[in-house]
Amino acid sequence: MGAKLPYIGLACLVIFFSCVFFAEFIAPHDPYAGELMNATLPPFWSVDGSFEYLLGTDMLGRDVLSRLIHGSRISFLISVGCIGFYGSLGIFLGLISGFFGGRTDMFIMRLADLWSSLPGIIVLFMLASINGPSAKTIIITFGIMGWPSYARIVRGECLSIKERDFIKLAKVAGCSNLRIMFSHIFPNIVNTIIIMATIEVGGIIVMTASMSFLGLGTQPPSCDWGLMLAEGRQYISYAWWLVTFPGIAIIIAVLGFNLTGDWLRTVLDPKQKLR
Repeated sequence: MGAKLPYIGLACLVIFFSCVFFAEFIAPHDPYAGELMNATLPPFWSVDGSFEYLLGTDMLGRDVLSRLIHGSRISFLISVGCIGFYGSLGIFLGLISGFFGGRTDMFIMRLADLWSSLPGIIVLFMLASINGPSAKTIIITFGIMGWPSYARIVRGECLSIKERDFIKLAKVAGCSNLRIMFSHIFPNIVNTIIIMATIEVGGIIVMTASMSFLGLGTQPPSCDWGLMLAEGRQYISYAWWLVTFPGIAIIIAVLGFNLTGDWLRTVLDPKQKLR
């Protein structure tokens, strides 16, 4: 019997990706343009609210809904950049480590252990001081710190797959090591990589928002959700919507990716199917 579809997770992802791909069409206003005359207007259901600004405006009179919609694109692009960066590095090193074994395996795994022991916040501050706080800094930081998890999991899968008969037949047929790794072993671990990437997107969105909230990520006038939280916290006593709606947006995105990732793990992982 197939796993039940995660309807809540898929609904959250539909909302998220609709904002990512159709932001220009569904955002009612320019997210960067504002009028001080309309500063801190409440949502439309409040007494002083207006249907022109459904979720209210911020301290500069910018439409909150439009900024949330465009902010989804920033979160998604940073997530793709981070996973593409450290995922590629981790997969490559994991394949080399698992396939060749011996001293190569020991060196790469000890390097992964050393890398994992580095305090991420210190690395973040160092890179922010060198490159300046930006989306580029977030991607570089995660790229440097995130590859060991992929390397370990890909290595474990590779150790199991390389002992199978079709790999031995490929060696007998004269296939090169590079071809065996990327044409025979890699396709058999794609499912695991998809599951990891889907689940990790939610975590990266949270970390991106956290870094921007601390002033180490994207900078004004960016629509990043974490930056919107940071800018709105000083107005929370009388403009609660400035922090509430960015928080809800983060929850929707993370919930969607986590629930869908768990479902994919059940569907794509043979061990989960047996259970």
